[in-house]
Amino acid sequence: MNENISTSHSATAPKKEQVASMFDKISGTYDFLNHFMSLGIDILWRKRAIGELKSIKPRLMLDVATGTGDFAFEAIKILKPEKVIGVDISEGMLEVARKKINDRNLHPIFSVQMGDSEGLHFDDNHFDAVTVAFGVRNYENLEKGIRDMYRVLKPGGKIVILEFSKPRKFPVKQGYNFYFNHVTPFFGRTFSKDATAYTYLPESVAAFPDGDAFNAMLTKVGFKNAKDIRLTFGICAIYTGTK
Repeated sequence: MNENISTSHSATAPKKEQVASMFDKISGTYDFLNHFMSLGIDILWRKRAIGELKSIKPRLMLDVATGTGDFAFEAIKILKPEKVIGVDISEGMLEVARKKINDRNLHPIFSVQMGDSEGLHFDDNHFDAVTVAFGVRNYENLEKGIRDMYRVLKPGGKIVILEFSKPRKFPVKQGYNFYFNHVTPFFGRTFSKDATAYTYLPESVAAFPDGDAFNAMLTKVGFKNAKDIRLTFGICAIYTGTK
């Protein structure tokens, strides 16, 4: 398995730089396009994924690739943690997250900072839970990023990853591929400042080692009971594992 996920979008610069630049450009329309193009189902996916942490009642959480903070906000609403820290490589996305934190007066609970998912600046065994929503497929070195999230998680802590998957059954597979390869880029070009961003999306999903392959990587890094829960005919999946 190739741990360095690459797409044609990263041909001229390191993937990390490409991804940061791309998300900076689309940060202003990111939330709208997510909800619009998923018909709002992405909100339900986040709720379902956060539900996987109810049993451990995490007090201190890390949200990696936090973007505009939607996954963290959902965690705060459902789990009532004492503190959530969000990290992301896109300053543009973090600016949107900070505005939302201000608007909701959540400063005491939720803070965000620039951070590299493959080199987290936190102590070992620090967080009760680590979450990632639609971010791991953007890692330059996927196994390195997973290994670092494992490092900062406390023993007994849990990781929850929400990520696009590849449907395998007819006719969902064919409809999904058409939507992702044609409809998504069209709306991305129409509403976004970066015409390539929503072409990159299907490329990154196609390159991501989903399902059993990703569970195997979680297990290799050290996670116990790695499993995936497929949502909406396999369009999306929740991956979980325990340290």
